[in-house]
Amino acid sequence: MDPIPIARPLIGEAEKEAVMAVMDSGMMAQGPRVAEFEKAFAQFCGAKHGVATSNGTTSLHLSLLAAGVTPGDEVITTPFSFFATGSTIVMCGAIPVFADIDPVTFNLAPAAVEAAVTDRTKAVMPVHLYGQPCDMAELWELCEARDLKLIEDACQAHGAEYKGRRAGSLGDLAGFSFYPTKNMTTSEGGIVVTDDDELADEVRLLRSHGQSQRYDHTSMGYNFRMTDISAAIGMGQLGKLPEFTGKRQANAARLSKGLADIEGIVTPMTAADRNHVFHQYTIRAPDRDGLKAHLQENNIGFGVHYPHLIYEGAAMAPYASDCKVAQQATREVISLPVHPALSEADVDRVVETIGKFYSK
Repeated sequence: MDPIPIARPLIGEAEKEAVMAVMDSGMMAQGPRVAEFEKAFAQFCGAKHGVATSNGTTSLHLSLLAAGVTPGDEVITTPFSFFATGSTIVMCGAIPVFADIDPVTFNLAPAAVEAAVTDRTKAVMPVHLYGQPCDMAELWELCEARDLKLIEDACQAHGAEYKGRRAGSLGDLAGFSFYPTKNMTTSEGGIVVTDDDELADEVRLLRSHGQSQRYDHTSMGYNFRMTDISAAIGMGQLGKLPEFTGKRQANAARLSKGLADIEGIVTPMTAADRNHVFHQYTIRAPDRDGLKAHLQENNIGFGVHYPHLIYEGAAMAPYASDCKVAQQATREVISLPVHPALSEADVDRVVETIGKFYSK
């Protein structure tokens, strides 16, 4: 049988034509297409400013710096995420403080965050994991009471909603990724979204060598710019994002219905006040290693997001914590194909293959 991949970017003729137009223009670095994309994506999120960057990691790094995170500060975040969630904090010279997660949504648990706050805490950075927003009302209340910055790691949450508001408009700043396997892509790229004029200006300054104007370097900055080629792809993808999201959600619903009667499997739960965009469709599964082997034998892609907590790797070992709920998740989670390129027959094949494994 043909393989069913865990992810597949969908790049169409519109994106290809847009890239060729940029190349023909001769202006391929940051230019008018980046400005157009920044405005469009910010409007999509319901925010005032978008500042495009070179990738998702730089979007988080610049968000932290603009928020005033400096050496010795503490930033509370989740250990159950991609490495960059923690490493960008360390890049600022700050200390990542890892708090435990909610066992149902896999997102940062507000009570665990509150318990982790100290007089050195500068910010909280929740991750909208797998495409479902965190409980932002509780986190926002906590941050306002303690005068902390709230930074959304929205790298997996393009178009996700919490109480009718989109990710990117739920904190002081938000960082997104446009890596090829995300819900939309620019090939590589990221963006910082904010309503705050001063924060947006600081991110713009930091992403381009600290230049307030050409050759006037008012601070130490970086070269974290997006190219017009990437932005051209992004404009095409942004127009398709609602359709992509609808297909992901339909595939997720079909998976959940098909897997509902398999004993031991726990399918994703979407909170009543949220719109889950299913960057990943992640279940808890008994005998995960056996299931992985079975899927591989049947040419069905899968992923384990994540097999280890961030602080369990050698690079982040100095920041180890004790997050038992997150640790349990690393032993049980497995992500199944949910991307918009899947047909209904593909989804049914995934369900049937898993059903055969557990009926042995």
